[in-house]
Amino acid sequence: MDILVFGKTGQVAQELAAFDGVTCVGRDQADLSDPGACAALIREKKPQAVINAAAYTAVDKAEEEEDLATVINGVAPGAMAEACAQLGIPFVHISTDYVFAGEGETAWGPTDPVAPPNAYGRSKLAGEDAVRAAGGTFAILRTSWVVSAHGHNFVKTMLRLGADRDKLTIVADQIGAPTPARDIAAACVSMASQLLEDPAKAGTYHFQGAPFASWADFARAIFAQSGTTCAVEDIPTTAFPTPAVRPLNSRLDCSTLETVFGITPPDWRQGLSEILKDLGAAS
Repeated sequence: MDILVFGKTGQVAQELAAFDGVTCVGRDQADLSDPGACAALIREKKPQAVINAAAYTAVDKAEEEEDLATVINGVAPGAMAEACAQLGIPFVHISTDYVFAGEGETAWGPTDPVAPPNAYGRSKLAGEDAVRAAGGTFAILRTSWVVSAHGHNFVKTMLRLGADRDKLTIVADQIGAPTPARDIAAACVSMASQLLEDPAKAGTYHFQGAPFASWADFARAIFAQSGTTCAVEDIPTTAFPTPAVRPLNSRLDCSTLETVFGITPPDWRQGLSEILKDLGAAS
């Protein structure tokens, strides 16, 4: 299957590059700050499907650069989706749990009301709306807490800090789940293939690791699996202020994805084990 992927250096894009038939393009070929160029590339390449794995992901910086974030996360995906609609090909777009308010303790379903708490979430919601408005065959895949052996992420940060300190204070009242980028990539490829065969599967879906955990829980798992002797002290979000409001509830209900596409939530603990092996940090 010939799939064009927007994104080259991001965690999911680097995992997608390992799949047969996938061509990943970076900023040098398609800068998302120029949505028209992204659409033009799709029309030029004429792939069988498109996956957008690129985004403005600097959550705190987006508070100061919301206009730019909205172009990259909102306008560009809409332009891509319109080009795909014109060609009659599926478009898979990765989104985020940050489109929700982040309150309560119930897992968010795909049709639950959205209310982004920060600029990043608003920019991603703008992208979702634009993709739906394009009128083509699409799948929006909301996910959370992406981790891998690539780029900058929580696993690498914990390994680096844990090696030098006896104890770390980690937020414990934000609940969600890590999601391995390798599993997100596999889900996107599967969805693109299935949409090509059955466009009726188009819609908005959730994909997240299991079981639910806090950042503090995740840190303890990283240290346990890597053999790092660093204690974790639980702290509330209020003790770690950031420019952008973080959701306390990042739980996602993934049952619709399982029912429609047959894709089940991955066990993030197994994914973590694979990441640590890739990094040469397994105990």
